[in-house]
Amino acid sequence: MSLLYLHYEADERAGRVQKLAKSGAHIIVSAPRWPAFWEIAKREKPIAVAVDFSHAPSHALETADYIAKAKETRDSALYLLRVPEDRLDVVRKRLPQAAIVTESELAERLAALEREAQARALEKKEAAAVARRTAQAARQAARKAAGGPAKPGKPAKVAKPAKKAKPAAKKAVAAVRKKPAPAAKKGAKKARRSRTAKRK
Repeated sequence: MSLLYLHYEADERAGRVQKLAKSGAHIIVSAPRWPAFWEIAKREKPIAVAVDFSHAPSHALETADYIAKAKETRDSALYLLRVPEDRLDVVRKRLPQAAIVTESELAERLAALEREAQARALEKKEAAAVARRTAQAARQAARKAAGGPAKPGKPAKVAKPAKKAKPAAKKAVAAVRKKPAPAAKKGAKKARRSRTAKRK
């Protein structure tokens, strides 16, 4: 978390900033001069703003009043330090929502806010982790219910077309052509030849 600390440049400012920084909060320091402090407030969006009244208390009051009413900072916690006793009544009337605190009180409140911020961040982190685990378990259950991802099967082999069988008649003719002539027929041909030769 961050604190915008508005304090005029002075020798004691650095030591005060160090004390507040021990709380663990990120301290952003600026003088309460317009528009510099306002540009920082809009850019940084601090969770709290502290206005120090030790220098120019009237100007510090106007600065605190503006911060309390502006849209960008009205939700930020407002702390007032070292408010002069003769200005306490006026400050309380104009800024009833602001807390008038000492430096040590502000450091304690910042430490408490820092712990709360860390706890919220941890809760968000744990909730995000639970959500991720739940989503992962749901995906695994869905895959199991669906039987797992179906693996594409191997393409079936295309059968070669069978050779056409020859008709039985053709097979028989071919077999006859291949067979040699019977021996009896050969003997008859020889006898005819011998008889013809005798006649001559």
